[in-house]
Amino acid sequence: QVQLVESGGGLVQAGGSLRVSCAASVTGFRVADMGWYRQAPGKKREFVAAITSAALTNVTDSLKGRFIISRDNLKNIVYLQMNNLKPEDTAVYYCNCRLYGDGHDYWGQGTQVTVSS
Repeated sequence: QVQLVESGGGLVQAGGSLRVSCAASVTGFRVADMGWYRQAPGKKREFVAAITSAALTNVTDSLKGRFIISRDNLKNIVYLQMNNLKPEDTAVYYCNCRLYGDGHDYWGQGTQVTVSS
């Protein structure tokens, strides 16, 4: 029914930028909200950013000004542009989506982002 595939993770030096993408393959439903979470080693998964189908965005306060979320509704792709990256941004980044008329959260497999100091 729903498949989320992330791409674009990798290794970057502190101060650099990286963009991760997530493509949603969906049958039978329309995609509502899409977003990103991250989980660093030994820590709980935390919310990063979300965007509605109307392009309303929400970025967690600590990342505002550095992280930007956007989406392509026609292709069901969500992007996370990460700027001025810091070592503490190192984590597995997970894509999330919700569908209209469906009460579930769907997750991608995650993409590793590593920021070296």
